[in-house]
Amino acid sequence: MDLTYTEAEEEFRAGLRLWLRKALPTLPPRPAPEDWPARRAYDCGWQRMLYDAGYAGLHWPTEAGGQGATPTQHLIFLEETERAGAPYVGAGFVGLLHAGPTVIAEGTAGQRARWLPPILRGEQVWCQGFSEPEAGSDLAALRTLAVRDGDHYLVTGSKIWTSHAEIADWCELLVRTDADAPKHRGISWLAMPMDAPGVTVRPLRTLAGTAEFAEVFLDEVPVPVANRVGAENDGWRVTMVTLSFERGTAFVGEVVACRRVLGELARAARANGRWDDPVLRRRLGRLAADFTALWRLTQWNVSEAQHSGGVPGVGGSVFKLRYAQVRQELYDAAAAVLGPQALDAGQPWTADRLSSLSYTIAAGTTQIQRNIVAERILGLPKGR
Repeated sequence: MDLTYTEAEEEFRAGLRLWLRKALPTLPPRPAPEDWPARRAYDCGWQRMLYDAGYAGLHWPTEAGGQGATPTQHLIFLEETERAGAPYVGAGFVGLLHAGPTVIAEGTAGQRARWLPPILRGEQVWCQGFSEPEAGSDLAALRTLAVRDGDHYLVTGSKIWTSHAEIADWCELLVRTDADAPKHRGISWLAMPMDAPGVTVRPLRTLAGTAEFAEVFLDEVPVPVANRVGAENDGWRVTMVTLSFERGTAFVGEVVACRRVLGELARAARANGRWDDPVLRRRLGRLAADFTALWRLTQWNVSEAQHSGGVPGVGGSVFKLRYAQVRQELYDAAAAVLGPQALDAGQPWTADRLSSLSYTIAAGTTQIQRNIVAERILGLPKGR
């Protein structure tokens, strides 16, 4: 990948900066972190602004309603929006970064026409119904059952850690459609309307004090067969496409945010006298090198995805493995810089540090990522 910027790309950057300077002051105040209905309205409002300005789905192909931007333009967009303090995708995370790209890659023309435009316009929010109480890291052990009944499936079971279920319109749902097949071969990927009869949502409050996850209970929920993405019992392969987006390109904006946080930490250390500690300076310098390397890997993954049909490769697991660790190290360093202030529950640093603990589990545990790297990149034999 050529990492230099062309004249056209610099013109794109300049235009984006100009638009951000005009658009950001018109945003309403950010809602409280725990008020998810208000956060949905705020995030969807921002998405609509991006849509109206021609920046929604920037890296999506034009036939899917996107802008067909180059990988470099996509990365410029992420850099400039983060530097300007613009909102991130927020409540639109699953639809924009997981479900939407999966539908682009695996859905029919009718499914793309039905689901993608409302995602891009900020009109519909999706949640992710993958993990179950007995199927987390071993996701293929899921037991939520979908029984075919004419042109519908009747879905019964439960999901946990369902992202944004409380405010979602749709759920990307993994179900077992053949209870007798080997566990990786009897799974299907469905799009389930969250207002369907038989759906019960119970929010889960995290250590950070918010409820962006939920338990979801399903009692013979009718889901049209037409809502299945991919062939029946081919859902594990489709799921690997979804997870490749989750690990490969969904965290790119967060890398930019972490680099900004690191700069803020350095300024705070200079202000409070901790910069005089050579051990701390070395620690922050090493983190700067780590995040620079992760950003280069991000550039590679985004470029690879857009030059191979839009689906990231196994480099996403390399990224996820290191990013989860470095993010935790960043907020450990924040505690060293801020001292007792880092224990103030009302400070964003504290909430971010608590949420960083989940990154070795979210989007596939560290152990799972190590197995993927060992088997698919290094060619090592599977463990017995």
